[in-house]
Amino acid sequence: MATETAGQPQTTGPAATAPARTPEVRPMRADARRNYERLLTEARTAFTEHGTDTSLEDIARRAGVGIGTLYRHFPNRTALMGAVFQGEVDALLTHARELADAPQPCAALVEWLRAIITHATTYRGLSRALMTASADDSSGMARCSVPMREAGGALLTRAQQAGAVRLDVSISDLMQLTNGIALAVEESPDDPKLADRLLTLTLRGLKGDNH
Repeated sequence: MATETAGQPQTTGPAATAPARTPEVRPMRADARRNYERLLTEARTAFTEHGTDTSLEDIARRAGVGIGTLYRHFPNRTALMGAVFQGEVDALLTHARELADAPQPCAALVEWLRAIITHATTYRGLSRALMTASADDSSGMARCSVPMREAGGALLTRAQQAGAVRLDVSISDLMQLTNGIALAVEESPDDPKLADRLLTLTLRGLKGDNH
């Protein structure tokens, strides 16, 4: 239906609403891209050597930029951590997809949880950050924790459908348990078998009555 306003035809109804335009993302300038990559490289090194609570000022200094440049790229520490760990998270997500059709669903789930622990204990403080992020989807670490929960949820559901894991187990609780194990391993560096022992105890609590 059309009406006229000031002599001009005006369409009303659904057709009158123009589709919203998606804002264009401007590409990063070459110098800004170099700064971004240097910050990621130095942050990864610093997190490995000193833990995730290392000084952001020191990371900026090592990257040859000011702290203001760091904050322009990463508004807070968790945003920087999320960017640094994205590669490892992508690898874990790929591994989860590879395990999606494994013949033993429970073993596949446990294998993936073990890989998470290995990742989380690489950087001191990461397991604690992941535990916090799991309860806050607005966190800068949510880019890591949210897809991890989704990938783990698919493996968990498959194991539950096979009767190998109790139906009252949730992926959120399971991820918190896994991060808790990683934190315990981080605090006990002289006990290399601790992760496997705690995972075994967790598995015994997960299994269904007929396994």
